[in-house]
Amino acid sequence: MTQCTSHFTKIISLLCALILIGVPLKSLGFVEEASNALNSPASDATTSLTQDDIDRFTTAITEIKDYYVQPTDDKKLLENGIRGMFNGLDPHSEYLDASAYKALKTATQGSFGGIGIEVTGDYGVLKVISPLDNTPAAKAGIKPHDYIVAINGKLVDQMSMNEAVDQLQGPPGSSVTLTVIRQDIKKTLTFHLNRQIIHVVSVSHKLLENNIGYVRIGEFQAPTADLMIKAIHELQSEAKRPLSGLILDLRNNPGGLLNSAVDVSNVFLNKKNTLAYHNVIVYTEGRFSDAKFSASVTNTNDILNGAPLVVLINAGSASASEIVAGALQDYRRGVIAGTVSFGKGSVQTILPLDKNHAVKLTTALYHTPAGRVIQNKGIIPDISIGDFIVNPPKTDADTTMLAPIREFDLKGHLANKTVGNAFDDSEDTSGLAQSDFQLYQAVKIVKTMVFVDNAALAAASKNQSPVAR
Repeated sequence: MTQCTSHFTKIISLLCALILIGVPLKSLGFVEEASNALNSPASDATTSLTQDDIDRFTTAITEIKDYYVQPTDDKKLLENGIRGMFNGLDPHSEYLDASAYKALKTATQGSFGGIGIEVTGDYGVLKVISPLDNTPAAKAGIKPHDYIVAINGKLVDQMSMNEAVDQLQGPPGSSVTLTVIRQDIKKTLTFHLNRQIIHVVSVSHKLLENNIGYVRIGEFQAPTADLMIKAIHELQSEAKRPLSGLILDLRNNPGGLLNSAVDVSNVFLNKKNTLAYHNVIVYTEGRFSDAKFSASVTNTNDILNGAPLVVLINAGSASASEIVAGALQDYRRGVIAGTVSFGKGSVQTILPLDKNHAVKLTTALYHTPAGRVIQNKGIIPDISIGDFIVNPPKTDADTTMLAPIREFDLKGHLANKTVGNAFDDSEDTSGLAQSDFQLYQAVKIVKTMVFVDNAALAAASKNQSPVAR
């Protein structure tokens, strides 16, 4: 076998040797720019490079250049080598080449053409974290935990993560075809989608029965907390009295800004009541000082004044959504309902390599106030509610499946002329049960909490235990 060491492999060997002895590459001019870089921690690796490791690396490069069926230039080998390092890390760490870095800046600075979907790499394909509200992906029926195995007929495992994401984006009005695998469905699913400008609706709201407010957060953006406060005030104005309770819907919310999640949590907390965990909302831990972060409760007035709060989550609730749910759960401020969340509890930091390239590195892990790690575990709801589909009743008899016969259903029943309480269940909720079973159950939970609170207050005022009659 011919041993042919090129100029490129000599440079690589030199770089490896410099790393081995701890010489910073920036001081040698190998890194043009490292703005916003974090303080480097001391290495805690258990093993160090040996000369054999360096020789094996450079020999592999030589073999590729000498024997691969097609000529491969040095720049491509270097790019692939960098990508290879990230392939051995977690799915959220990646190398951003010039096009990927530009796309990231575009996505964070304004609108973009796409199908409205949050994905991550998993097993060589794209795993759906969540479709965004009112986007082509959501309207087509793509669900959290779907696996995208092909885009426009090309297998995803033959692309890099950046290439696959680029394929999803494109000019508004253009089309893309996705081949999807879904758990418990034996055959693949095909979705034909038309791209559009993605405008994420951060906050929406409506007033439900029995004076129960409903607020949905689609993604955590900079103004989200202020928009949520405004929505709650509008609900209170519409109700013309304080809300009996609130449902905060974080289902299929892929996350967003950490500060926004902290601000939203803060709205429902009171630092006088959060001493158990030193008023902490969330904290992070990493290998270096800059990766350690802690946010605390600053609010002294719960916007709901202690009224019942139910937080809905599901497998599409990730990152910032899990921070909010975890904080409210630890402080027992809200009942968490739905299904186990996604489990994305890691912090990614963008570190520029030069003006056109960067790396996105996982640098820390989120912890709830009680010290629970969210990563790969998610938030387990207090009350599990499956995303069931309730079919419309075919006959009048079928309606008993949703609401059993009550006194007021009987012909000639005696009417109660007193003012109804928040637990009044006489309203027709069968439509909500069919359109959104989890929300239907959340309403039931709030009603129960209001009833229990009222009974406790009545008993306290009489200085006796409540008696059921």
